[in-house]
Parts: sequence; C-alpha cells; structure tokens
Amino acid sequence: MVADIVLIVLKQKKVIQFQIKNLLTLRSLSKFSKTINDMKFQSSKVFDGFSTVFRQWKADGTHCRFLHGYDVEIKVYFEGELDSRNWVWDFGGMKRAKGNIDGHNPKEWFNYMFDHTTVVAEDDPFLSRFQHMDSEGIIQLRIIPSVGAEQFAKYVFEKIDNFVQEETNNRVAVTRVDVAENHKNAASYIR
Repeated sequence: MVADIVLIVLKQKKVIQFQIKNLLTLRSLSKFSKTINDMKFQSSKVFDGFSTVFRQWKADGTHCRFLHGYDVEIKVYFEGELDSRNWVWDFGGMKRAKGNIDGHNPKEWFNYMFDHTTVVAEDDPFLSRFQHMDSEGIIQLRIIPSVGAEQFAKYVFEKIDNFVQEETNNRVAVTRVDVAENHKNAASYIR
C-alpha cells in the first residue's frame, strides 16, 4: 500500500514537472513575442572637438582637484520609431531644430557649454574667483551642478533628452550619453 502511494506521488510529480516545463516554455515564447513587438531603432551622434577645462574640487588626494583640460567627446544615443524619412533622429537636425536648449540650438549649445570653456561645480569653494576671471575675459565660465565625466554625461543627458522628446513629439528619447575625456577614459549615463 505504501509503495502504491509513493508510485502515485512520483507519477503526479512528473506530470506536474511536465506541466511547469510547458508553462515556462509558453511564458518564454510570450516574452520573446513581446520583445520582438517592443523592438525599436537606435542611432547615435558624436559631438567632439571640445577643449574643456574643469576641476573636481572634492577629489582630495588626486591631481583631478587641479584645473586640467581634455579634448572632450560626447556621444548621444537615440531610440524610437522611424520618421517618414526612415530616420530615428535627423543628425543634421541639431542645426535645423525648431526648439532650443538654454536659448541655443543644440549644436550651438554643445559649443557654448564645452568648447574652450572652464566648467566648474556650483558648489566649488573658489566659484567667485572663477566668476571674476570670467568677468575679466580670462576664461569662458560655465557653472553646472557637478563636474567630471560622469556628471557631464548626466547633465547632457537631461538637457538633450528633454529637447529630443519635445522636438519629436515623444517619438524619440535619449537612452544613453557617453562622455570621453580622452581615448582612455569615458563615463556613461543610461536610462
């Protein structure tokens, strides 16, 4: 009698395992189908040639606390549906955009922010000295919440994503921004 009960339980366990395996297969197929239906196009645009000086005043014990400059390169990734021209984003559209970022068309904004500029954090203890050098025409000062490749990536992401979504009626969004200080060091901010 005990042997019969064990045999029944084992048989039911196999049936249950078979049903669970088939259910997982159906779920996997469903996820795969959903993934295919949710696929979008991506493109990217590089903005480069920016000679940018900054310092990370909180970087005690490193040379990054001093003013230093890089040939900054920024890569923006776009994702969305194709437009009538089969483009995710019009690469030349940065110049022809209807909207702007802080009063500049996007291409001008990148130049304004990063080309031959000194970028400092709004909480830099020497901010007033940088402002004085700016007023004397010694530097072109840009003040942002925080500095460094990671913070530049976040700052650009937030500025450009709002612009892109407005420009495309939410058809396209920015999914990632990479900021390279040079060919060895880069940071990303990702949706």
